Amino acid sequence: METSIINRRDLFIGGGAATVAYMAGSFMPLIAQNTANLGAPSVVQVGFRKQKLGDMEIIALNDGVGRRSLAAEFVRNAPLDQVQAALREQNLPTEYIDIPFTAFLVVSGSRRILFDTGFADNGGPTNGRLMANLNAAGYKAEDIDTVVISHYHGDHINGIRNKAGQLVFPKAKIMVPTVEHAFWMDDARMAAAPEAMKGAFANVRRVLKDIPADQLMQFEPGKDIAPGIKSMAAFGHTPGHSLFVVESKGEKFAYIADLTNIPALFARNPDWQVQFDMDPNAARDVRRKTFDMIVADKMMVGGYHFPFPAFGRLERLGNGFDFKPVA
Repeated sequence: METSIINRRDLFIGGGAATVAYMAGSFMPLIAQNTANLGAPSVVQVGFRKQKLGDMEIIALNDGVGRRSLAAEFVRNAPLDQVQAALREQNLPTEYIDIPFTAFLVVSGSRRILFDTGFADNGGPTNGRLMANLNAAGYKAEDIDTVVISHYHGDHINGIRNKAGQLVFPKAKIMVPTVEHAFWMDDARMAAAPEAMKGAFANVRRVLKDIPADQLMQFEPGKDIAPGIKSMAAFGHTPGHSLFVVESKGEKFAYIADLTNIPALFARNPDWQVQFDMDPNAARDVRRKTFDMIVADKMMVGGYHFPFPAFGRLERLGNGFDFKPVA
């Protein structure tokens, strides 16, 4: 299997991608908070789902949901009426977008490996539920031996450290992509960034500061990170955005993090570009290649922003793909 889907390490170094990159600075507040005049989104009552994968178990852990109004800039390269029509065809609201947050726990023998972390107590009233759902699934924070981060947007890393500054998973090694870490920890790049993006840089430092080198471990995207778990370079959403394929007894599960935001839009229309992608062209290319691989290899798939239970299967549908959640 090809584990390095796309390598765009240098795209974010010069000024060519700078303008679109700055939009990432506004990503977190927009989806962590709810738009008051649109009401509050519904939070799932049972926020965990277990699924066998060979000798392993995959557990989806919902951290909550955010609601934001659907504006013309949400899809960069499609008119708003076309986006609304796509939602209407699937009996989905057209005035707003609900964005769920779901991390995944892999249970493999004695290993407990968590992919992404949600908000902890750093978010809004309809998120920060991962720990309660982890407990409901039969595990405690101390049981997690490894936390794997796909990229450094706040909704994926804020759950590493609570508002008081304590590490939420005190016994866990924290594994991060080398390319992603190098980008966000670059002091010169932070100094040169506009004010709209400085908050994203500062948040990375708040979360990762003072974590010892033997606990914060970097991995090269494309390498194995644990027995049966391979990382995949999937740059575009962010400079080091990484995906993961878990395999046991010939069964495969792909955790695709933010490869697509809202599958009803960006799986069905993989060439559409969400405003949160820092390099939308690279993100589009890697999305198609990854979806082709998932369908060809008949993998189960899970997405951080997929509707709960957030995993299922992808099927081809016209020029795109359709997400079919597990029953």
